[in-house]
Amino acid sequence: MQKSDVLEFAQKAEHHLLKLHQDLINYRYRHGQYIRFYVNDPKQREISKACVRDRVLHHAICRVLTPIFEPRFIFDSYSSRKGKGTLAATERFEKFAWTLSQNNTKTVWVLKCDIKKFFDSIDHEILIKTISKNLPCQDTLSLLRNIIESFEVKSKKGLPLGNLTSQLLSNVYLDRLDQFVKREPRVKYYIRYADDILILDRDKRVLEEVFLQMSEFVQDNLQIKFHDHKTTFQKWHNGIDVLGYISFPYHRVMRTKTVKRIFRRLEKAEGKLPVEKLRSVVASYLGRLKHCRGKKLGGKVREYF
Repeated sequence: MQKSDVLEFAQKAEHHLLKLHQDLINYRYRHGQYIRFYVNDPKQREISKACVRDRVLHHAICRVLTPIFEPRFIFDSYSSRKGKGTLAATERFEKFAWTLSQNNTKTVWVLKCDIKKFFDSIDHEILIKTISKNLPCQDTLSLLRNIIESFEVKSKKGLPLGNLTSQLLSNVYLDRLDQFVKREPRVKYYIRYADDILILDRDKRVLEEVFLQMSEFVQDNLQIKFHDHKTTFQKWHNGIDVLGYISFPYHRVMRTKTVKRIFRRLEKAEGKLPVEKLRSVVASYLGRLKHCRGKKLGGKVREYF
């Protein structure tokens, strides 16, 4: 079912789009305010939702900018990109691990790290400067500045989680880290999904040195830093949490937290959602379980329909 604000916009779509077009060509466009709310997925996150008019513009901007920046990104960046995603990142991780382990005959160490309050820490000026290197059009840059500066957590910092543009712009921001890792320490087995990073090597000391170089780079150049308590060095054969799955040499299972969240949602939905909606939810979970050792869990999920 469409939301009321979308229906209202759609009823007078021609009028709204014409007005948006006129504001843009006459340099009168100003980004509107945000509606802020929280979701638990699984931890609490603040979502900032723009009005429909602004969201229409976000989509248009992404359609223009994505073909410009997409070819510049490294192959192993998997968030918010066509043909990528969590499953592709997991499969790529396991391919790397098998290559390094020489069919599970060598120990593979994995560095896992993520960035502390990443979206809240993105520096507006650094982001705009990074964009400008590949986008010479001053009108487009001015429009992007308008959108970027429409939101801040603290002075000139932060992107809203609810904006479609934030997904693309966050990739542009961290592409500088990706390029550094590939060109300076020349890391071969590197995967990034949003601000989650996985690096594999047979030598733990190599990973420790790479992490020090990465930490120095992001603090000096991007004004962000890694979570201290979330940075780990683990052996693959003990099981590695890779974007919701626990990966082992010969199988993968779904993360316990993810399983618990699935059943909490199913219990909450049971008897409240329409049959077709519940069918869609169940099918979605069964689809995720197909990609891991989850036959028993799949049976339990089917019981809810």
